[in-house]
Amino acid sequence: MAIEKIVVVDDEMMIRKALETQLRNKRYSVASTGDLKGARKILSRDSFDLVFLDLRLPDGEGTDLLEEIMAKTDGPMVVMMTGYGSVESAVSCMQMGAFDYVVKPFSFDQIEVVVDKVASFDKMRRVTKYYVEESDSRSSDIVGESEPVQRLKTLVDKVAKTEASVLITGENGTGKELVARELYRNSMLSKEPYIRVNCAAISETLMESEFFGHERGAYTGATERREGRFELADGGTILLDEISEIAPSLQAKLLRVLQEWEFERVGGNKTIQVKVRVLATTNRDLTEEVSKGNFREDLYYRLNVFPIAVPPLRDRGDDILLLANTFLLRHARRHGIEKISFSKNCEKRIQSHSWPGNVRELENAVERAVILSEPGKKIEAELLGLGHLSNSASSKKNTSVGKGKEDESMEDVERSHIAKVLADCDGNRTHAAQKLGLNVRTLRNKIKQYSLDA
Repeated sequence: MAIEKIVVVDDEMMIRKALETQLRNKRYSVASTGDLKGARKILSRDSFDLVFLDLRLPDGEGTDLLEEIMAKTDGPMVVMMTGYGSVESAVSCMQMGAFDYVVKPFSFDQIEVVVDKVASFDKMRRVTKYYVEESDSRSSDIVGESEPVQRLKTLVDKVAKTEASVLITGENGTGKELVARELYRNSMLSKEPYIRVNCAAISETLMESEFFGHERGAYTGATERREGRFELADGGTILLDEISEIAPSLQAKLLRVLQEWEFERVGGNKTIQVKVRVLATTNRDLTEEVSKGNFREDLYYRLNVFPIAVPPLRDRGDDILLLANTFLLRHARRHGIEKISFSKNCEKRIQSHSWPGNVRELENAVERAVILSEPGKKIEAELLGLGHLSNSASSKKNTSVGKGKEDESMEDVERSHIAKVLADCDGNRTHAAQKLGLNVRTLRNKIKQYSLDA
């Protein structure tokens, strides 16, 4: 990402034209004017990255326009120019929001340094807006000592230091994003941007704009130019979470980016070049999606340079209890609760439960138990939803889709409950997901898992 469009506002024609020529020679798009009226007209027509603004103009003070620009959320950066340099005016302009201040006459080298500084700061500012990486802390490490987790850690260590694309697969809730974060944190790009895109949460109509950005006026509502996630991630890492949810119409464009490292913003014709490390996650079998025609084979092979499969919680043995106690301490501190632990029976139930929702389900159950716990009492299995079903729950079982037996599993109970809520909502998945406290994608996967499509 770099400075592209610049406005020069100066009433001295020789200075204005010289600066305009210099910037155009550096391949910037430049517009210029000699007064405030012309500047306002230019800024109203398009989005700009930088304004070189004279302090004194024929129709007013440059600080008036500076104030207007600073009032906008996504306005351009401003560098003030004046032949009447003074400490007082410099401090005043900086306090109002100007990025920098140059005194005429200035050299071309000075201008180049200023533009480079603006570009670096602007990139940091825009990336920060989307920067969603959590703070570097021990709690974000992969927890576990089981053989499957040891193999997982070995793979992460091997590929983290490279710039290879990684495809992370696994069931919902296994911790695929955590693995991606570990790859980023231990990579040579750990000081560069880390941008995440939840492909399942973005509508098909907006996904291209989210990936590649858009120009002002590209579509209704596009009032300003906006950089896409790939542009924000330039020089760093991008995580394409749930890559299988990308619409087929966008897969070809994504493939071009991964092959050529270039694209155009929506509504634009300028080719933008980037270099990004790509991490992708999916809970689907992409080879099966390829065979069904839902996913491009060439895109699959481009992403699948280094595959990592995250094991389900049920295959992690003693890690289950280790994770449960880790989450117990974490959420106890978070909610200000001291001296809390599981009962022996609760520990046995935690170990024996299948945890179909994997690590995410376990953590949610533990946090809920912490909130419901009583001071001085150990946490029992019932607080985690692993105890004996109540009479009311049993009666619901007998009138729902399920076995209706005393030994009905948690999976059967979940299936019955989802079926009942779907029926109550007349099959409306959006309303059902809201009642169940799930997102629509998770509900859709549950429906498929329990064969509730009918």
